[in-house]
Amino acid sequence: MENREKGKVWIAGAGPGDAGLLTVKVRTLLDRADVIVYDALVSVEILSLIPPETELIYVGKRAGYHPVPQTEINEILLRQAKRGKEVLRLKGGDPFVFGRGGEEVELLVEHGIPFEIVPGVTSASAVPAYAGIPLTHRDFTSSFHVITGHPRKDGTSRIDYSTLVKTKGTLVFLMGVTSLESIMEGLMQAGMAQDTPAAVLEKGTLAGQRRIVSTVSGLAGKASESGIGMPAIIIVGKVCALAEGFHWAEDRCLGGRQILVTRPRQASSSLADKLRFYGAQVIELPSIRTQMISPNPLLKEALEALGKSREEWLVFTSPAGVLDFFRQLREQKMDIRSIFAGSWQVKIGAIGSATARELESHGIQADMVPSVFCAKALGEGIAQTAQAGSHVTVLRAAEGSEELIPPLLAAGLTVADVPLYETVYETHEQVREKIQDLFVAGAIDAVTFTSASTVKGFVQGVGLSDYRHVTAVCIGEQTAKEAARYGMRVLVSREASIDSMIQTVMEEFGCCGIHANG
Repeated sequence: MENREKGKVWIAGAGPGDAGLLTVKVRTLLDRADVIVYDALVSVEILSLIPPETELIYVGKRAGYHPVPQTEINEILLRQAKRGKEVLRLKGGDPFVFGRGGEEVELLVEHGIPFEIVPGVTSASAVPAYAGIPLTHRDFTSSFHVITGHPRKDGTSRIDYSTLVKTKGTLVFLMGVTSLESIMEGLMQAGMAQDTPAAVLEKGTLAGQRRIVSTVSGLAGKASESGIGMPAIIIVGKVCALAEGFHWAEDRCLGGRQILVTRPRQASSSLADKLRFYGAQVIELPSIRTQMISPNPLLKEALEALGKSREEWLVFTSPAGVLDFFRQLREQKMDIRSIFAGSWQVKIGAIGSATARELESHGIQADMVPSVFCAKALGEGIAQTAQAGSHVTVLRAAEGSEELIPPLLAAGLTVADVPLYETVYETHEQVREKIQDLFVAGAIDAVTFTSASTVKGFVQGVGLSDYRHVTAVCIGEQTAKEAARYGMRVLVSREASIDSMIQTVMEEFGCCGIHANG
């Protein structure tokens, strides 16, 4: 990021929690910001999308609980901007809907700090929608009103109940769950009928969301019996009665499920996207990062030695390895023709379809892709296919599977094992703590692993004291073996593919009749 004497602040809404409701602009800012100052209502799912090098400052605001006073939050934004930082002030919901965003802007304006306001999806509309409650409906009401349910510091109410009742509109009370009984009492004293439908919605848009629908006279008692806590919002009006027929979020195949997806940081997460499509809340934990080995004299030496046998094999065990191979060719100013234009024959092995696709993007078709995507099957397949005396150059991570090379050596082939990259384990401390809390609460249904290294990254990145309650969905036996080492409950997909992993998740936690590619 460019150096500048004065930084800039973006005061932005993160929405009510579902990462799918992030605006495109906020999603971009998560990757761009130097510093992110965030509240308690920003979900773990969203925090897990933040790059590990970004500085995180937690200011922990909830209704009635402000460990960092608002004046200090304002000063934090000012100090960071004065240091030339690009600062993202991330708030739950929308920063200008009872988010005190205006107070933060005032100090920035006073000191001439550049800023932008990025609206977010407010919980006032999103949470009722996820509960199947439309705020307006032509047969019931033509208006809705958003009210802060939080009382003044002296405990008195700031709500004009008489005016609200006269509107005959849908009433949305934010930050009012601790005052639920007094709010319902105030409405009835102002003339609202006791049998008016009312609802309290807890953890809206998240996997653990709950919906309690009753009447104005009965809601407080029913919410108390159900143990409703924060965050929650209150809805009052005839439209609440529609929730019984309009509910949808929990009806999705993986609705109400929370899955943690591990992956290398550089890899796109099609697995996460597909799980979200079926209704799961997904925490993405890029607990490992691949770091290219540069300079890499071993690779230079291995490529210069090609041609000592009539048949040469280049074997790739990951898409990251393919990418780093071509990067290192460019770095060493080596032409790909020097590999393929000799008198020897060059054949290519790939551990699975994703690695084969990455090779195809560089104009190379793999000669060997085993039907079972694992190191042992790849080694056995090449051992059976290669000509006697062939030479095999394995291009992979510094810590590769121990099962790939033995079948090659047993077949009498010569092998050069060349590391292209190292695996680095990393996780934000704040994200680690929140994930630990979710596991303790039993709020994460499963963790997906696409390689043994992602298992190691998860263990090092999350740091649980006990893994016996972790359900591991693994792409293959080698990955499952690593997960089992830590006592995890292991599920192995039938095939070593993302779609098969999703099918395994759905069969265990959702609707087994839906196909992952359908």
